[in-house]
Amino acid sequence: QVNLAESGGGSVQTGGSLTLTCVASGYSGCMGWVRQVPEKEREYVAHMATNGDIRYTDSVKGRFTVSRDHDKNTLYLQMNSLIPNDTAKYYCAADCSGGYCYKCAIPWYYNSWGQGTQVTVSS
Repeated sequence: QVNLAESGGGSVQTGGSLTLTCVASGYSGCMGWVRQVPEKEREYVAHMATNGDIRYTDSVKGRFTVSRDHDKNTLYLQMNSLIPNDTAKYYCAADCSGGYCYKCAIPWYYNSWGQGTQVTVSS
């Protein structure tokens, strides 16, 4: 289990921006972001592989950016041009099954989760 701590959520209007931060204690493997709205399945947002490769779900491409500061063991999610459909609780996740980074595109395969941070976008 990897200890993950998110921060940076909040409430913004449509078109606004937020940056989420996730600190991963003593971990340098693949990490990602997943979001969830009540009564729905967790939805993959983006992830970064250990080689620096980054993938995004189609709905956030061009608006969200994942980055990582390896010295600080911190993963970031810069969210621009936010829309109401982005409203969700956002989770930082890590430690994909078997250590295979491609599995980080599927929420089911993450073994470690942060507590989540709420993002609310109003119209």
